[in-house]
Amino acid sequence: METLLNYFEAIPSTHRSALLIAGITLFWILEGMLPLFNFKYKKWRHALPNLFFTLTTVIINFTLAGLLIFTSFWVKENNFGIINWLPEMPLWLYALLGVLFLDFFGAYLAHYVEHKVKPLWMVHLVHHSDHNVDTTTANRHHPIESIIRFAFTLAGVFIVGTPIAIVFLYQSMSLVATQFTHANIKMSKRVDKLISYVFISPDMHKIHHHYKLPYTDSNYGNIFSIWDRLFGTYMYMNRENIVYGVDTFPNEKENGSLIHLLKQPFHKYRKPTTD
Repeated sequence: METLLNYFEAIPSTHRSALLIAGITLFWILEGMLPLFNFKYKKWRHALPNLFFTLTTVIINFTLAGLLIFTSFWVKENNFGIINWLPEMPLWLYALLGVLFLDFFGAYLAHYVEHKVKPLWMVHLVHHSDHNVDTTTANRHHPIESIIRFAFTLAGVFIVGTPIAIVFLYQSMSLVATQFTHANIKMSKRVDKLISYVFISPDMHKIHHHYKLPYTDSNYGNIFSIWDRLFGTYMYMNRENIVYGVDTFPNEKENGSLIHLLKQPFHKYRKPTTD
């Protein structure tokens, strides 16, 4: 564990970029071999706006990374934060709790708030408006959302008290997890169910992408499923019944237009329907 954390403490930017590219490539290939849904779309054309938003997310996170580094070193130097106030524990448990709590503040809580606060939902809606969810959808975040999620992660680092090695470990795990859960790949339902007891499984997250409430407001987690189960936001439906998109903004052509998506947060709020 010490060796792993030493690596992530000084992980080169090139390695983090390589992980992003390798993940997209791997799951892109698997989507062609084991598709969950046989989408009638031009894969590259569909991917272009999603890859644009992936690029803006990377740029924003790299630009603001100094704040994460400063905060993580401050909490370490001052012995501040939840995991530093707990009794002494093995290093593996310290790292696990750090990642677990960062997953709550940086992913689950951020995601939950985006669904409950109307102006933030209008920003997050860019992510949900994809009618053909695949691995490129993973980082389909409007630049405003990238800043919002960074702010929650920064707050998480401060509250949890995570050193930079655990921060970078969490971000790497989060990246792979979100590419995996969005990928249009078909797994055994039994295997998917087993995964979902501990981690967010592909089917579990795709239910969250169903176009109508109450399923849209469920399964907020990113890495671990414990938070959805603990706070009562876990839901299940047969994956065959999933319909992607958002009921209030159903125009698939507009939802595939980069210009339209950049303007999406500034549209007037529309009240959703329910099943």
